[in-house]
Amino acid sequence: MHKDIIIVGAGISGIAAGYNLQKSCPNKSFAILEGREALGGTWDLFKDPGVRSDSDMHTLGFRFKPWIHKRSIADGPSILKYLNETVDDYNLRDKITYNQKVISSNWQPDKSIWELTVHDNGQEVSMTCNFLFLCGGYYSYDKPYMPDFPGQEEFNGRIIHPQFWDESLDYANKKVVVIGSGATAVTLVPAIAETAEQVTMLQRSPSYVVSAPGEDSWSNALSKVFPIKFTYFMIRWKNILRTSLGFYLARKYPDRVKEKLINLVSEELGDDFDVQKHFTPSYKPWDQRMCLVPDSDLFTSIKDGRANVVTDTIDRFTPTGILLNSGNQVEADIIVSATGIELNSLCDINVSVDGTKVEAHRKLSYKGMMLSGVPNLAFCFGYVNASWTLRADLTCEYVCRLINRMDKEGFAACAPEEDPKALVDDDYIDFTSGYVQRALDILPKQGKKSPWRNYQNYLLDIFYVRLFSIKDSTLRFYNPKN
Repeated sequence: MHKDIIIVGAGISGIAAGYNLQKSCPNKSFAILEGREALGGTWDLFKDPGVRSDSDMHTLGFRFKPWIHKRSIADGPSILKYLNETVDDYNLRDKITYNQKVISSNWQPDKSIWELTVHDNGQEVSMTCNFLFLCGGYYSYDKPYMPDFPGQEEFNGRIIHPQFWDESLDYANKKVVVIGSGATAVTLVPAIAETAEQVTMLQRSPSYVVSAPGEDSWSNALSKVFPIKFTYFMIRWKNILRTSLGFYLARKYPDRVKEKLINLVSEELGDDFDVQKHFTPSYKPWDQRMCLVPDSDLFTSIKDGRANVVTDTIDRFTPTGILLNSGNQVEADIIVSATGIELNSLCDINVSVDGTKVEAHRKLSYKGMMLSGVPNLAFCFGYVNASWTLRADLTCEYVCRLINRMDKEGFAACAPEEDPKALVDDDYIDFTSGYVQRALDILPKQGKKSPWRNYQNYLLDIFYVRLFSIKDSTLRFYNPKN
């Protein structure tokens, strides 16, 4: 099979790519290859209790497909339904082929094509394309981060990771320990606490936890007066500007913002709760992603006594629970290791150029979506400080503009050329989160300034990605030498 463009992944990014290609490059053939048996990416993979968005749906939703439901912080099944509706509304379902896992890709410079090796329902097949667009997300679906805890084989109960949740697991009237303090942990705890005997969130160190209304009152009010598209547009930009301002203030005045965030938690939990110990991180706001809880559900479960927080380190697992380094024991029937994800690079595809393996960590990222010296390849990597979809939309628009520019000028290939003046300055993501730090040796680098700088700023990226000219001194367009 040959296509002009092959998209890898049928989650949020892949669906956005399909929509934009269909809209802006109507004369191009494309296919979406999905390695799993269903579309949706994260929202089909994760089945753990209470799974939901940690961004509002007016920005996590697509620019072109309004979110029309009352819940602004939506549950996983609702998001998956929205993605399926999008695929059907824009006639993308026939473009998706399932159980197609891309194993390797090699750029043939003499032909200006990518040669792909794909596992097709267990069989190895070959495909080719002129442009390869990697939209398979940022973490491994097959391998979550699961530390080996001392003595875990001695535990008499069940140990489970949220990424591979067993929907038949019965935790009613059971003692459950959730290890972790990130987005997944703060989602799991109140959901499990509804039926469990007791839930303990066991954390090595606290994270910033922010409560927000599950419904957007502005959206619900405006939707009664104005058309859906107008309301969606207005609320989307309200939330974009609010998030951008919050991030700016956190970086500009970290101590004042930290104090404000901790005071809000104190107001939620009261004077008798040790907020300093359990909800006061050692790092600055937005050095790691903040945890969003809708309608204070986590705090409510703590106040009601259905959940509690323990801040300590693990010595070892025991037959009946976990022994902490403080000497205290936490009893458990079930232990949930909400310990995070494993980031991947280039969708875990073995990418090579003319037979030479591409090592992403030795490359500079161009506009956060291409690699220096690698032709006709783009990847989608969303924001870590805002909704993933905001960046995905911009990336997909840019790829379409790039492809149309190549066609207009009669070029078969383009690649960012390494700039000797673009000194390698930083890691691709400026975050201290464990999942980021564990992956620094596989992620690309970024330079000191545009177009090699990954700003993590939607307002700036509108100019650099959507509005600025495609052609610059860095991007080389060419045809193969005969």
